[in-house]
Amino acid sequence: MPVDLVAPVIANTPLSADYNVLAFAAPEIAAAATPGQFVMIKAREGCDPLLRRPFSVFERFHDPSGRATGFSILNKRAGVSTGLLYDARPGQVVSILGPLGTPFTVVDAPTEGWLVAGGVGLAPFAVLAQVLRRRGVPVTLFYGARRATELFYLDFFSDLGVTLVLATEDGSRGESGRIVAPLDRALGARPAGAGTMIYACGPEGMLAAAAKVAMRHRTPCEVSVERIMGCGMGGCYSCVVAMQGADGTPHHVRSCIAGPVLAGDRIVWDH
Repeated sequence: MPVDLVAPVIANTPLSADYNVLAFAAPEIAAAATPGQFVMIKAREGCDPLLRRPFSVFERFHDPSGRATGFSILNKRAGVSTGLLYDARPGQVVSILGPLGTPFTVVDAPTEGWLVAGGVGLAPFAVLAQVLRRRGVPVTLFYGARRATELFYLDFFSDLGVTLVLATEDGSRGESGRIVAPLDRALGARPAGAGTMIYACGPEGMLAAAAKVAMRHRTPCEVSVERIMGCGMGGCYSCVVAMQGADGTPHHVRSCIAGPVLAGDRIVWDH
């Protein structure tokens, strides 16, 4: 069950002029969160901003005994709430509700986990990569951004033993172009019978492209959709996603409850 609490900021690590990692002392949420789940955060009291904002659980922290102590979010400054969180200082408190949502399906070896991240879509993959690597699952991160300065936490993933495949739209690091292109080639080059699960998070265009590539290569794919959420608990219907039913009839689900992780081959991408 989610908890609603007031948590102090314990660290603010700027990554660039617009991105930062914000850590909170919230052991109850850190202990319960699983890869792909999210929290709803209200950056300050009052009516501006009025609503909470959703953020994937980025990292989970533990003390030497293994007890959960807190978690972090990957934040991009884009509006009032994200601006306040970019400027937050240790000791400040924020209201947090979570963990919420349906998590990723965690596979076992010898199936490989291929993570496909676009920009701030890296957010759910730190915890997922840690969990997969602890289970002995080979992990590859396909990570794309507009430019090299927006590729973050590469050492973190490398230290876990994750293989990195990078792409930037301006060609400043890795392949020039979009990250789905090397994903497509890698899927086509797999040995016959190789097991792979694709996990994707990022802009909806990238998610649609990754899901369609996965379908073409007959590979399972789970996507973490990004939707505006007013409550995070299914009450406001602001985060609906069109899905294909088993009988072929489209229907809508609330991504805060049925997702944010959804089967890529069931989403109605062209509508």
